[in-house]
Amino acid sequence: MPSQLLQHATNRPWMMRQRWEHLLFMHQPASKQLLKLNLPPMLELDTFDGEAWIGIIPFQVSDWRLRGMPAIPYLKSYLEVNVRTYVKHQGVSGVYFFSLDANLLPAVIGARTFSLPYHYADMELTKESGRFSYFSHRKNKSFGNFEGNYRPVSEFYYPDEGTLVHWFVERYILWTIKGRSLLRGDIHHKRWKISNAEANIKTNTLTLFAAGNDWQLHYASPREALLWALRKV
Repeated sequence: MPSQLLQHATNRPWMMRQRWEHLLFMHQPASKQLLKLNLPPMLELDTFDGEAWIGIIPFQVSDWRLRGMPAIPYLKSYLEVNVRTYVKHQGVSGVYFFSLDANLLPAVIGARTFSLPYHYADMELTKESGRFSYFSHRKNKSFGNFEGNYRPVSEFYYPDEGTLVHWFVERYILWTIKGRSLLRGDIHHKRWKISNAEANIKTNTLTLFAAGNDWQLHYASPREALLWALRKV
């Protein structure tokens, strides 16, 4: 378990369990100045060798359940795509979400009550000949759409510590804002095992921070994740 999470995890029980599948990490350099203008003032932009990054992550959530509760039929699986950048608070690294889209309305409503920027979307994920096709159109919006396909193209491996890919994926804390308060959410799962990937992105209006189609692409093997309730810092 990551050292930053260990103390928090032993003080309080986890709240939710999820399984993450068919996950694609898409990363592209982004303007530090523009990102800083759109971050809460309590958060510091995290960079790698002086460069800031924006990430788009489409995936499927399955076996979703609250602690001590059975999975609810028709509510235990949904699709999600999030847009994030990398930040620090008092030296603690994590992620900050600009948006999260999902096709399960109760999950969207529940997350928004905790000040996470979720949006309800029409979404579909299909697989054919080892390639995943992903479609997401935000309800009643012309902006916030994503459509493309992707597949792994290498052997799976664990990214070495200190590399850019490790810096992208090994994140176990999220930060969000509620009113004037900063909230922290903790997550635990086994280290990511990833493959290099290729993708054909047909539509992407999820973020203004990404320019063009020059992405670093990595496909991840499934992971069981534990999530803790957000807490005020």
